Amino acid sequence: MTTTTKPATTSTGAAARRLGPVALGLRQGRLEITQFLRSRESVVFTMGFPVIMILIFASIFTDEIAPGVRYTQYFITGMIAAGLMTVSFQNLGIWIPIERDRGVLKRYRGTPMPKWVYFAGKVLMVVAIGVAETALLLAVSVALFDLDLPATTARWLTFGWVSVLGVTACTLCGIAISSLARTARSGSAVVTPVALVLQFISGVFFVFTELPGWMQQVAALFPLKWMCQGLRSVFLPEGFGGQEPAGSFELGRVALVLTAWCVIGLVLCLTTFRWTTKRDG
Repeated sequence: MTTTTKPATTSTGAAARRLGPVALGLRQGRLEITQFLRSRESVVFTMGFPVIMILIFASIFTDEIAPGVRYTQYFITGMIAAGLMTVSFQNLGIWIPIERDRGVLKRYRGTPMPKWVYFAGKVLMVVAIGVAETALLLAVSVALFDLDLPATTARWLTFGWVSVLGVTACTLCGIAISSLARTARSGSAVVTPVALVLQFISGVFFVFTELPGWMQQVAALFPLKWMCQGLRSVFLPEGFGGQEPAGSFELGRVALVLTAWCVIGLVLCLTTFRWTTKRDG
């Protein structure tokens, strides 16, 4: 999926002693972004796949799902949420086992560099690629499908906090689930099915209220459903909230669930993350 570079123990240790915390984090972030951009497969899948899906679905489904709300508008909000989940949860869940299997994490742990710097680099990469991907999706949607951007400051603020909480929760869960993969090859097999199932049951590809009741209940346990719901409140008319299962967008509950998942993800990271494979001891 991606190329990794071997951290040089001497140079990394010297840099850790010379540079301050902010500079260390930014340096690691640049490294992570560079490695991501060098992997064509990762760039195409992360940046190109959501755009391709929008082009396909928007060309097939042209009807309105509610007065003044086209299916395209509904689908785009779901793809923005799914794109943020892909760059955080899915990519980290796949990349970290690769680095662990190749011994990259073991070498990082053996340097004087603080352990938090490694995670800071991952977070900065997720933020940078997530912003770029979201901007690309919005640009394509506005240019080709007449998506109406939020017209008020309040809606942009909602877009911001939903995205931040959602990405934080998905990033922490991605780091946590990476420990389930025993080898580099099994990372994709562990993470991809989970991501796909969540997309199908969370209202990304289909109108959420048209899904079976039990699917809605299962989806409500996970953050993607609430990310999609929060973003619908940003890009869809206020009256569409009446079409939601609870009769409103429930932004208070969206914030509560996403915050809870941030806490759950952090606890799982602290208790399950492994720097080495089992064969390394």
